Amino acid sequence: MAITEGPVKPKTPLISFLETLQKTALATFGSKDFDPKLYVDLSLKSNLSVTIEGFGNLPKNQNGSVSVDDLKGFIEKYFEGAGNDLEYVQPVDYVAVPVGFLPKVKNMEMREWALEIHSLWKNLSRKVSQEVAKRPEFHTLLPLPGPVMIPGSRFREVYYWDSYWVIRGLLASKMYETAKAIVINLIYLIDHYGFVLNGARAYYTNRSQPPLLSSMVYEIYGVTRDIELVKVALPALLKEHAFWTSGIHKVVIIDAEGTEHILSRYYAMWDEPRPESSTIDIAAASTISNDSERKLFFREVASTAESGWDFSTRWMRDPSSFTTLTTTTIIPVDLNAFLLKVEHDLASLAKVVGNDGIAEIFSAASKARQKAMKAIMWNEERGQWFDYWLSGSSTSHQEAEEWRVENQSNTTFASNFIPIWINSFHSDESLVEKVVKSLQCSGLLGAAGISTSLTNSGQQWDLPNGWAPLQHMIIEGLSRSKSPEANKMAEDLALRWIRTNYLAFKKTGAMHEKYNVLECGETGGGGEYIPQTGFGWSNGVVMALLEQFGWSEDLSVSCE
Repeated sequence: MAITEGPVKPKTPLISFLETLQKTALATFGSKDFDPKLYVDLSLKSNLSVTIEGFGNLPKNQNGSVSVDDLKGFIEKYFEGAGNDLEYVQPVDYVAVPVGFLPKVKNMEMREWALEIHSLWKNLSRKVSQEVAKRPEFHTLLPLPGPVMIPGSRFREVYYWDSYWVIRGLLASKMYETAKAIVINLIYLIDHYGFVLNGARAYYTNRSQPPLLSSMVYEIYGVTRDIELVKVALPALLKEHAFWTSGIHKVVIIDAEGTEHILSRYYAMWDEPRPESSTIDIAAASTISNDSERKLFFREVASTAESGWDFSTRWMRDPSSFTTLTTTTIIPVDLNAFLLKVEHDLASLAKVVGNDGIAEIFSAASKARQKAMKAIMWNEERGQWFDYWLSGSSTSHQEAEEWRVENQSNTTFASNFIPIWINSFHSDESLVEKVVKSLQCSGLLGAAGISTSLTNSGQQWDLPNGWAPLQHMIIEGLSRSKSPEANKMAEDLALRWIRTNYLAFKKTGAMHEKYNVLECGETGGGGEYIPQTGFGWSNGVVMALLEQFGWSEDLSVSCE
């Protein structure tokens, strides 16, 4: 089947030009510390046609470069700086020491650090400039109705799945209005695009990210009992669920007993280099000579970005070859766990607003997905859920495919344990005990937390990196079970993660997007960009863990 069977989103003229500028900048400045995203985040000072004319007048060398001074002068003349279309804004509900803040944190040194993290919400708070709505063709940033929390550093816009853990931190900081504003912004994206974008940029309209909006609404409602928010959110959540469970995201598998199951996969609406990483993707595809294979590779790259795990050997047929990414032919454990939670949340939220019909529909849907995950992904012998690899090409799964035992992945990743976060799994005590034993023997547990994988590939979603959201989901799932052993493991993992964040902060003065779980207090590395600080979801997870587990007087903050 042709790769163009799936929908492909068009590029805006501004994005196309900024990609050209990106390539010229790489040729001019060189690859050392070069960040292609910087150039597609620029906004115009004048009309694009005038800017293109000015660019055309620059004297260029044979390799496409221009002089450093000429290019710097051109950018300064025709563009606002990256991030200048966002404005700092003081959160309306920020106070330096919130009433009832982290009551379980008894250690004064730890409490002072927690208040430092709390103060970072001021640093990360932004609103989109009114100029973006007035002249959208001048910007890749998208207009949003309310203030946002950005992750930090190069990530100058709101991101989808990051926002869930940002909200968990905001709730610990008693910043309910700020949390609610984030949800309203994401609902706005669904209303305008049919799904929540990866991030609020025009170049992200080709893909989403792990679906956690229902979890955000559920958590905020649990604290505030804001029924009006639920009423506003419910239609958008229904639309988002349909996005993930139909069309190119939908996969039908017939199991060994002949039962038909519907599951979901990641699949971006794109077959070109990602604009924010265009030069990187072009370089990665340089060994692919066939045009259709190159388009397929670009789709796989964008689909991996939709997963949030960009990048990992998890998605590669050959872990040593980046060009073997095959994300669209994988049914991921975590995506289907997230969708199971969406279905649980929809059933619950529908009851809140008195819509029993929707509640019944999604109660049934959650039971069907749970059954599907057990049949297709659960491995009783290993005590884990495994991704399922589809056979054939990424466009050939509109018809039902027969389940094959050999298509179940046998490789351990942190994602194999994400379903324990979902109530219908962590409420099964027998299953939890199997998962605990499996996690203990998995090789993923390090001195400072849970590693993403067992393979040190240089990709950022592999060993030795640990990421805040994965720690939190597994810890919270284990802690909510009735198993004393699982509860003990949850507390131990929480303290390890808090400790490494604390010690890294004391060394560097910053919160980081990822950490090296093999060495306490060490930050993570690898991937296609310089590791970032800020950092939205790391802040949120530490706050949520301190709220749940606290930090007692007699607990050391050393690595011992």
